[in-house]
Order: sequence, then C-alpha cells, then structure tokens
Amino acid sequence: MLISAMNVSPTAEDSLSIGDLSVLTAASPRSLRYYEEQGLLPARRTAAGHRRYDREAVDRVALVQRLFAAGLTSTEIRPVLPGMIAEQHRTEALVIALRSHRERLREKIARQLDTIDILDEVIEEHDRV
Repeated sequence: MLISAMNVSPTAEDSLSIGDLSVLTAASPRSLRYYEEQGLLPARRTAAGHRRYDREAVDRVALVQRLFAAGLTSTEIRPVLPGMIAEQHRTEALVIALRSHRERLREKIARQLDTIDILDEVIEEHDRV
C-alpha cells in the first residue's frame, strides 16, 4: 500500500500542509523545504505564504528518500525524477543515469574491497602479538 492511501484529515483545499506531509512521510519540515529548494518537490503557496502539497507529494517524498538512500544527490535525482513519477516523461536517459550510478557504486565497492585486502596483508605481516 502506498503511503498516500492512508487516511489523513482533509484540509480546506484537500491538500497537505508541510506538517501533514512531514507526519505522513517521516521527513522533517526542513528536509521538505530542502527538497522544494532543489526542485524535487513542488509546493503551492497560500495567500499567507504557507506551503500546500498535493496528496501525490507523499509518494514523491518516499521516492526522493529512496533515491537519497541509494546514494544519489539532489543534482542526480532532479533529471530522473519526472520519468520515475510519470510514464510519459520516461526516457532511456532515466535508466542510463541509474545504471551509471550503480556502476560508480560497484567501482567504489571494488576499490574498498581492494583496500581491505591490502589492510589484511599488512595486518598479517605485522601481527606478531
């Protein structure tokens, strides 16, 4: 079940405040403001300047959080996010970008495993205790 299927007390505009969205996603209001600043999360403003979010923002925040957890930066997320949310925006570039990130991670892991092997050798050579 997607998070957005949960019951939420409706607001006057049937949209979510930053506090509502924070509760539903476990993302801090500060994180939500950062996502907006980075172009990852659109928000409407009330006449008083308060942020309002569509209910789809719950799933969008969950997706952004997953991509951050996967090690992508906001700069890397921004161009692929539209294609992950709406099929009509899906292009080959989306998969290429994600595969490229995965390959960079694999290379980094391989370098770290090499480092562990070297440390194991050094420890073995000098473990005379």
